[in-house]
Amino acid sequence: MRFTPPVARLAFLTSLLLVHVTRAQSTAPATQPAGPERWEDKIAAFEARDRAAPPPRDAVLFVGSSSIVGWKVGQFFPGIPTMNRGFGGSEISDSLHFFDRIVLPYRPRAIVFYAGENDIAAGESPRDVARDFEKFAARVRNELPHTKLIFIGLKPSPSRWKLIEQFRETNRLIRAIVESQPNMVFIDVERAMLDEHGQPRAALFVKDMLHMNRAGYEIWTELVRPHVEPTPLTTAPAR
Repeated sequence: MRFTPPVARLAFLTSLLLVHVTRAQSTAPATQPAGPERWEDKIAAFEARDRAAPPPRDAVLFVGSSSIVGWKVGQFFPGIPTMNRGFGGSEISDSLHFFDRIVLPYRPRAIVFYAGENDIAAGESPRDVARDFEKFAARVRNELPHTKLIFIGLKPSPSRWKLIEQFRETNRLIRAIVESQPNMVFIDVERAMLDEHGQPRAALFVKDMLHMNRAGYEIWTELVRPHVEPTPLTTAPAR
């Protein structure tokens, strides 16, 4: 029987271990980027879609988190040119980060913006969220001065009801910013989404009690529509 020195045996076992680790690393999924960069694929998909089919001019742009993603704006706002550039799970700071790619190129006549729930759920304070919104609003005001900005207040989601006081404080702070600026609108959806006992209406939500069903979107549409209807052109007097 051939004798293998302990040192050689140890080297052989070590090499086998290294091979195993290397193979495991090569098959492990790549680490997801942190911060706004994690949305790069979705933003690039929007840009690819725009190259394939140029978006309408003077449209109403819907941007924000998953509550925007699930809103079939073409169906709910017939006759009004719309674009949906929501990306689920996003925060206000993400839309701000990609402003030059998902807002500015379209030169929309109005922006309907919903985000902030994910921010609070991730641990941000209402003041932090309001500060991010203020930065977003400043870019709209400075670079798209003729664009109306419509912010939908954070909704009373049953699955996040424990955060409702933080949502309300966030809404209070953002409403104050909006009401201090021209051509901006704050839409309070909370009251319309609560029952007679002041609790969230479960019938407005899908099974996860976070995202809305059609009934929820019908409420939002009714509240938003007056602010996005085209202004009738003034008819010139006959000569």
